[in-house]
Amino acid sequence: MSRRTERVSDLLREEISNLVRTELHDPRMAGLVTITNVDVSPDLRRADVGVSVFGSEEERASTMEALSHARPFIKRELSHRLKLRYTPDVHFVSDTSMERAQEVTDILRRTAAERGETL
Repeated sequence: MSRRTERVSDLLREEISNLVRTELHDPRMAGLVTITNVDVSPDLRRADVGVSVFGSEEERASTMEALSHARPFIKRELSHRLKLRYTPDVHFVSDTSMERAQEVTDILRRTAAERGETL
């Protein structure tokens, strides 16, 4: 990843996080929503946005649906807020790495407790 794509990726992550937190008022947005990462294509035309939703599987599905529905709004807002030649086409991808990390931590704690150790 070039330095420019890294900078654009960081900028997009920050702006999309702000938009999701302050501008999206969709009742389908459930649970705690976090923008974990943004992967921008080398030509800066596409951005894959990793979204972590802390909640049930239903809440994750409804939040992803709400974000997909809000894509045109988010792209329009990004085009107003950012000074880029092309506003990337935003695609939301569910990121479950936080849940997997929590599961591993729980397993480690259980194993340590069985051995009489503390973690």
